Amino acid sequence: MSFPKIPKTLERPRLTVALAAIGSGALAACGFQPLSLWPLTLLAVAGLLELVVRARTGRGAFLIGWYFGLGHFTLGDNWIATAFTYQANMPAWLGGIAVVLLSLYLAVFPALAGLAAWLLTRPDRGQGRAAFPAFVLALGAAWIVTEWMRAWVFTGFAWNPLGVALLGQFQTRGLALLTPWIGTYGLSGVLVLLAGLPGIFARLGTGGQGAKRWLWAVPVLAAAAVLGTVMTLPDPWASREEGAVRFTLIQPDLRQEIVDDPRWYEANFQKMALLSLPRDPGEKRVVFWPESGLGDYLRDGYPLYLYRLYTYAADPEIARARIGRVIGPYGLLLTGAVDLVMKDEDAIAARNSVTAIDGQGRILAGYSKAHLVPFGEYLPLRWLLEPLGASRFVAGELDFWPGPGPRTYDFGSWGKAGIQICYEIVFSGEVVDPLNRPDYIYNPSNDGWFGAWGPPQHLAQARLRAIEEGLPVLRSTTNGISAVIDADGLVRHALARHTAGRIDGRIPPPHEPTLFARYGNALPLTLAAFLCLCAVSVVALGRRRE
Repeated sequence: MSFPKIPKTLERPRLTVALAAIGSGALAACGFQPLSLWPLTLLAVAGLLELVVRARTGRGAFLIGWYFGLGHFTLGDNWIATAFTYQANMPAWLGGIAVVLLSLYLAVFPALAGLAAWLLTRPDRGQGRAAFPAFVLALGAAWIVTEWMRAWVFTGFAWNPLGVALLGQFQTRGLALLTPWIGTYGLSGVLVLLAGLPGIFARLGTGGQGAKRWLWAVPVLAAAAVLGTVMTLPDPWASREEGAVRFTLIQPDLRQEIVDDPRWYEANFQKMALLSLPRDPGEKRVVFWPESGLGDYLRDGYPLYLYRLYTYAADPEIARARIGRVIGPYGLLLTGAVDLVMKDEDAIAARNSVTAIDGQGRILAGYSKAHLVPFGEYLPLRWLLEPLGASRFVAGELDFWPGPGPRTYDFGSWGKAGIQICYEIVFSGEVVDPLNRPDYIYNPSNDGWFGAWGPPQHLAQARLRAIEEGLPVLRSTTNGISAVIDADGLVRHALARHTAGRIDGRIPPPHEPTLFARYGNALPLTLAAFLCLCAVSVVALGRRRE
């Protein structure tokens, strides 16, 4: 099979090449939820490989990767624009511009991956048949490293790693079953390798006397059939046993317009309370409430005017006591809440927290969110951006301050809980205290900001954390998607968006610590180093044969 030659250097990609790269990036995002068209992701990454491998210069390789990322993140992160419709400080039309501006930055990471793979293999210098396989290996390695970097550079934005397209639907894991050994970023590298198979076989089909151009399609179609089967069949090895801890998980279906409106705080509380009442007064259970649903301050020590201005229960002791009556004498509530940071008599910051309250209304523990959302919970460069009219989405004037990171809380017969609030769950390798492993992860969230695309993408990434860590994840959200995810990453129960309801049952048991739980992102980085070594070896072999 012959490939058309690019007549001009790709140092400055022509319009057609740029549009092809942007289109491929957008097509790759179709493999994410809610579309889940994973074959399109493979096809799109295959297109990216063909474009970058033909670049004549490193600059051209970088720009092609950047154009791909621009299309990829603009479509995949379109839910961010919806958040602008739920605040009054900035015009809603700014949401679309914000998505593109964020994508302009995020696109740097696939651009760096393309550049690194090109420089490592220098496909412009030949090496015959070895050039393309070496480049595929190199891009797989570079993609792992740059996705890992995207999760922490400038506090990180780890949303939608490429490998999540291989996850499958609620009752399947697809090739994500590999994540306990290679992690999510390693899974992204595997996707790149799979996408490179058609190009590798196509080039093998062009060599030799009498070679048939169509022969390459046989192994590619066979591989696609196997992959499709793995992606769609239920997982026969997943454990389905039940744990010992009973739970009630609620989804109150609170509209985003009223979540932060004090006029609705009491009605919201009553709705959650009615959904949470025990069916057996003597039942011992954990009750899970979402992020942002509770309007009352639960901690003592704030000036009285703060309780009266911003909450329905003017006394925190009264607020805790009525919660105790709701969950019953043998219950434990884990609920999203807001705590204040005080200096003298003034509140100087807030914390997005989870508070644990028992049936007697006593606070047993508190956790503060560590990975805060830029522009959502705090305004970066406030001194510069606020005079320009920028604001954050969450109501109020106080910025949120981060907490110390993953913690495990031992609640005795209620089990050991790890807590990750909302956005925190998307950070691979950063969701569990490695020195004190929990029995389950509680992930309260408010996904009402995120339109139709954000909630299913959020759920998919929570499933990846369950598979990586071998721990069940319980998600309680304000209006969906709430779910009980077992330690194999399978959704056992779920409540659809815009549905009020509750889930009762027993928390699925944890697995023994996975390899990833022990070594974290050292595993995908080791895989990247191995792929890089293989790429260099293939290049050297190709040059020796020349």
